[in-house]
Order: sequence, then C-alpha cells, then structure tokens
Amino acid sequence: MTAVENGPGTQELAGKRALVTGGSRGIGAAVVRQLLDAGAEVLTTARSAVGTVPEGAGFVAADVRTRAGAEALAATAREVLGGVDIVVHNAGGAQPHEGALAIPDEEWQDALDLNYLASVRLDSLLVPGMRERRSGRIVHISSAAVLTPVGPFLHYVAAKAALETYSKGLALELAPFGIRVNTVSPGRTATPGGETTREQWAEVSARMGGGSDLTNAADTTPLGRDGRPEDIADAVLFLLSDRASWLTASNLIVDGGEFPRG
Repeated sequence: MTAVENGPGTQELAGKRALVTGGSRGIGAAVVRQLLDAGAEVLTTARSAVGTVPEGAGFVAADVRTRAGAEALAATAREVLGGVDIVVHNAGGAQPHEGALAIPDEEWQDALDLNYLASVRLDSLLVPGMRERRSGRIVHISSAAVLTPVGPFLHYVAAKAALETYSKGLALELAPFGIRVNTVSPGRTATPGGETTREQWAEVSARMGGGSDLTNAADTTPLGRDGRPEDIADAVLFLLSDRASWLTASNLIVDGGEFPRG
C-alpha cells in the first residue's frame, strides 16, 4: 500500500470552498495563501478594498461587526462559491487603553462585535449548509494573550476568551454532523498589525509610568524569535486538513512557548 502524501502544495484541500475573514494582510493573508496552495477555492474579506489580497483569491469588502454585514457576506459567499466548506475567522483587533477601567463602553462593544460576535453571527448563517452536507471545518483565531490578560487590552482578550468558550461548545454540538471546529491562538506575530500594537502598547505603557515587555518579543520568547504569519497559517492548514480528522474542540496555541500554561 502506498502512503498518501499530505501537506502544503499537495492539493489536500482540492475541491473545498473556503471563506477567510480579515484575509488582506498578515496572518489572514498567509492563511489565504496556504489554502490556495492546498487547492481550495478561497474568498476573503476586509472592511475596504486593498491591493494586498493574495493572487488567486476572490475578495469582497465586508464589515463583519454587524448582523447585516454578516448576512451580506454569507449571501455573497454562497453566490460566489456555491456553498462554503471551510470558514476561518481571522478578523479582529482593538485599541489599547490605560487600564481596564479606562476602556469606553463603545470600545467594549466594538471588541465584542469584531472579536467574538462576528464569528457567532457568520457561523449561524453558514453552518446550516454544512450540517445539511454533514461536513465542514471551522477555525476561530483567538489569542495566546488570553492566558495572561492585561488591562490595556482587556476588552480584546475578554472577547477572545468568550470566542474560545463558544468555539468549544459549538464543536461539541456539531461533531455528530461531521463538522470540526477548532481554535488557533497566536502569540506575538510579526505582522503590520502587530507592529502597530507594539507602538501603541509602548505609548500607553509610557503614560502609565511603566516599561513595555511587548517591545522585546525575540528576547522573551523561549524559541528566540517573533512568530511569522506562516507559522500561524501552518497550524490553521493542519487543523483544516484530514491530518486533523480526529481533532475538534481543540485550541492550538502557537506562541513559541511565550505564555505560561496551566
């Protein structure tokens, strides 16, 4: 018997139709490239049209923070792809503040809408089709920062913590229908958004009278370097592939050993 080869570039997702939110740059764009290399047909989104969407992917401008935005995106995905077999929820982010109590109500709500409820709403619209086909794969992108929540980003981290709980519960509910749901939690990753976050953190930390350990990730990460978008995309591709056929309700932390466990 000849072993079946699997891995990037082997067309292991040939015939699959994938939707990736926030796929115009950084981790999202790396995920899009991986899925394209694996043979999937990919549609990706951002709030506005940009010139950095990987070649070969379809693009639609969408704001997933609202129910109306999610409904429009789901309808477009069904129209363009003819159905969705894979969803990767990557859209996310938040602005830091000088401690948890300084975060305005509207930014708490925005963090919940973008980092948590966007996934809930889009899943509610796309999962029924997967359930009918008794097949589907979903990955939610969380954050390793959930392991050590800090005040300036507490709205973001709290939303991601909610996402992780939701993801596990959804996985258990959908497992009998052949749908696998997993989470990937990146640590500090070298992306345009990551650089902006470091600069913001440094400014907030200075105003609070402290230092910024986010500026020296290569010194504090046990593996001695920042993560790359491709490191996260590799983890996502693994969870979407048949190599992870017995994995669901899991949270794969990809952080170079940065955050303490347990």
